[in-house]
Amino acid sequence: MTSVVRLSSTVVVTGFLLAAVWTLGVVVVGGCTTRRPVIAVDGSSTLYPISEALAEEFRDFGLAHVTVGVSGTGGGFRKFCRGDVALIGASRPIRPSEASDCLAHDRDYIELPIAYDGIAVVVHRSNTWVDALTVDELRRIWSPRTGTDERVERWSDLRPGWPARTIRLYGPGLDSGTYDYFTKAIVGSEGASRADYTSSEDDNMLVRGVAHDPDALAFFGLAYYAENRDKLRLIAIDDNDDSNGVGPVAPSLETIRSGSYQPLTRPIFIYADKVQSRRPEVRAFVNYYLERGPRIASEIGYVPLPFDAYVSVRHDFWSGLGGSRFGGQGSTIGVSVEQLLAHSERGRPDKAMAPATW
Repeated sequence: MTSVVRLSSTVVVTGFLLAAVWTLGVVVVGGCTTRRPVIAVDGSSTLYPISEALAEEFRDFGLAHVTVGVSGTGGGFRKFCRGDVALIGASRPIRPSEASDCLAHDRDYIELPIAYDGIAVVVHRSNTWVDALTVDELRRIWSPRTGTDERVERWSDLRPGWPARTIRLYGPGLDSGTYDYFTKAIVGSEGASRADYTSSEDDNMLVRGVAHDPDALAFFGLAYYAENRDKLRLIAIDDNDDSNGVGPVAPSLETIRSGSYQPLTRPIFIYADKVQSRRPEVRAFVNYYLERGPRIASEIGYVPLPFDAYVSVRHDFWSGLGGSRFGGQGSTIGVSVEQLLAHSERGRPDKAMAPATW
């Protein structure tokens, strides 16, 4: 079958993508297609800007219509393990319970790191007293109350001389991978936090909340701060570990790339369904994501992985290599993708970890 394809000049066409056009027999003439299969993507709000930008570009090829939802990392994994979506964005590695859920539904996954992100801690622009916070101060703010702890309610509870005004907290919802990672890194356990904060799976809602609240403090992915830097103030964090940099360190492309912004630097991922990835249009989109994703991530405000890491990630996808380099243990603090790539073996506790040929 002869195929006529009109391509956007902003899109880089790979040999595989062209091969997929011939395989599918998709005809694109005058902006109309004879066949448009759907590729469903969901998951993390952190990955949403990357996925949506790539979906818009990919639609120009006429191979498929890509839909992108935002259910959070946890909500995305539930849909993924049921087989409702072909691909999810995740702002933390898969948890043991999620790996078991996928196994129960006979869903194999391929973990594909895309970039590094820093979790930004922000306040209102008019907040002039906070330039930096320590990890211990963040822990005091966000920890759930115990019988012996004194709850931090006001700014003056943190440091003498700060105003005796109530701190109003904003953060991602319980399905958010950013929430999971932040609570693990700061409080010590995923999901352990005080409950009296304003939550949303939509980071733009958190931005708007802080932008209109002079006593607000929030955390979310750095890209959302970068897009709204005129409305927010970024807070540096001191982990009291001089090997990561002396004193407070603010998140930036440089401090995230070097690993000095700790403990709030983390890798972000996409997870591909191994069975659905056998569909030519899904394989084409994932391949396109791995090729264009680093550039889009950089433009949005994330930090691309080193070149060698992307070579390994592409090999994982093309080999159909399942499982997680993080052992399926969820949020893992202070471990880089490069460190994990240095070890060729993965733990394979269940059949979801086994490699498979296409």
